[in-house]
Amino acid sequence: MPEGLSNTGSPTVRLLALDDAVTAARWEAFVQACPSATFFHRAGWQRIMRGVFRHATYFLYAEQDGRIQGVLPLAEVRSRLFGHSLVGLPFAVYGGVAATSDAAADALEAEAQAIARRLGVAHLELRNVVRRHADWPAQTDLYVTFRKSILPDEEANMLAIPRKQRAMVRKGIKNGLVAQVDDTVDRFFALYADNVHRHGTPALSKRYFQALKQEFGDDCDVLTVSSPDGKPLSSVLSFYFRDEILPYYAGDDEAARDLAANDFKYWELMRRACARGLKVFDYGRSKVGTGPYAFKKNWGFEPQPLHYEYCLYKRDAIPQNNPTNPKYRLMIETWRRMPLALANRIGPFVVRNLG
Repeated sequence: MPEGLSNTGSPTVRLLALDDAVTAARWEAFVQACPSATFFHRAGWQRIMRGVFRHATYFLYAEQDGRIQGVLPLAEVRSRLFGHSLVGLPFAVYGGVAATSDAAADALEAEAQAIARRLGVAHLELRNVVRRHADWPAQTDLYVTFRKSILPDEEANMLAIPRKQRAMVRKGIKNGLVAQVDDTVDRFFALYADNVHRHGTPALSKRYFQALKQEFGDDCDVLTVSSPDGKPLSSVLSFYFRDEILPYYAGDDEAARDLAANDFKYWELMRRACARGLKVFDYGRSKVGTGPYAFKKNWGFEPQPLHYEYCLYKRDAIPQNNPTNPKYRLMIETWRRMPLALANRIGPFVVRNLG
């Protein structure tokens, strides 16, 4: 058993740490097959966490009779501003344990708590899709996710979009907008960085997005929408997992709304996903009551609650490290007024510890 992992007390469950290419291949095979696993359980996130963010990682897996029965990816986040935590997983909307047996799931969560106590973190956070522990503090009213089936026929998908939003898609088509899959993140990053700056939040580094494309290959791409004269208007970086598409990071120019570029962009993603035979369009996480929340509902997607569960060690309440927290209002307004070049330079040092 690798150093640092506890004995589960069960003769049938053995806990180990992801530590080599052979193990990574076995881990990946399990994640692809496990019904409760998500794109954010993939082994490649360990290299992203370590290489881009310099976070210590604890990618745990449980074996029974020599077969992986569960995985739990964790990363340690240290921040003077946002605190000291162990999270499964930073920058992921879904996380927590993915397991095919209760014994494996219980052993992995017990080990996560043991590591959290050993590290002296203020809290452990597991970003579960479903509630696992009724007695753990949980944040269930802040974030929701939006998922919907992709119909097998392109026109059926168009007609499934509510009338008002469908009119916006057709407006984008009429405006002669052009969608293209990019080989690099350059156009995407320019639009993304400008967009988050307008909203008063720091941008993740361009290096991070480059690392995502390098790590996940064909399972990560960038779609950019341009005007007929070639001006980039809106862009999205998406993940692909099994039969799902997950548009995950996005950005747009201020002119995008008037030209319906955002609606056109997501329609193009859905249309192309349909052509590939994908089955699920995962619109991703949004905060309740925000503009993105309303936008996704207007597309006919119904919100589904997320259940982020916590073990609190050095704090009395669940942390609220998000832009809706009033204590960050002054910081947000200051960031909006900061020159974009400066914001892009220092933003990654701030956001790397937010997750």
